[in-house]
Amino acid sequence: MDTGVLLAGIPLASPVTLLSGCVGFCEDLMRLEGFDFSSVGAVFLKGTTLEARRGNPPPRIAETHGGLLNAIGLQNPGARHVVDTILPAIQHLPTRLIANIAGSSVEDYREVARIFDDSPVHGMEINISCPNVKEGGAAFGSDPRVAARVVETVKQSTSKPIITKLSPNVTDIGLMARAIIDAGTDAISAINTVMGMAIDLENRRPVLGNGQGGLSGPAIKPIALLAVWRIHQVAGPKGIPIIGQGGIITGRDAMEFILAGASAVGLGTSLFRNPLASSEVLSEMMTWLRHYEADHFDQIRGTLAWPE
Repeated sequence: MDTGVLLAGIPLASPVTLLSGCVGFCEDLMRLEGFDFSSVGAVFLKGTTLEARRGNPPPRIAETHGGLLNAIGLQNPGARHVVDTILPAIQHLPTRLIANIAGSSVEDYREVARIFDDSPVHGMEINISCPNVKEGGAAFGSDPRVAARVVETVKQSTSKPIITKLSPNVTDIGLMARAIIDAGTDAISAINTVMGMAIDLENRRPVLGNGQGGLSGPAIKPIALLAVWRIHQVAGPKGIPIIGQGGIITGRDAMEFILAGASAVGLGTSLFRNPLASSEVLSEMMTWLRHYEADHFDQIRGTLAWPE
């Protein structure tokens, strides 16, 4: 069986990817005994901004029933440091490296894209869940026109494939997908975290230092599956691939996303429980592929039988 996937022109050895923010810049993975990079099609690097950021005040993480809330606040050393200092140490890894770029203005996205354009990364993922400081703080990903402008700007700033990460915190994710596809995105990641909060009853305060954060983990899988299916109705006919993500723990979870229309899948929160999950998920996905008597994931992608 062929486990290879072509994602926005980037050949991946596996449909299993590791999501931004969950593996940093691969430092821990390289020290992890038994980790098999051959089971990973791509690593989405930690979200990176133009200038270094300290992130949000602690606490930054809180466990919930079936999920994890985080409010890291895009702590990172800045794009130039990543390109000049970090990437040379990891560019030899036997997987694809995808930069995750973020900003507080459209101009920020342009400059970060230009910096990563002259680097060994194989593509860039645009995080449009960031607040648009110049337009009152609403997330770039909450307005189709603004999201499209970011995608167009990044597209003009790099020759590398771009992947746009959509937020579920919108009224119509299909409308968002149409906007970014028309703007030129080469692929779509879905979904980013769902906004939520946890409360400390004893102190009558939010648990997170930022008050609110993004919920990930198994609790959001049903939301993510529906989002991927809706995006596929728009992206599928145009040949735009989707990286399905949100609560994937097992190969069975991953195959649900493939049936809903995803070309690849992403592991995030599950890695905190099992850092070696990628090889296990891929193995179980292959078992399901044999169950469907298929030779490649493309043969079953998007074959979900929707009720009449």
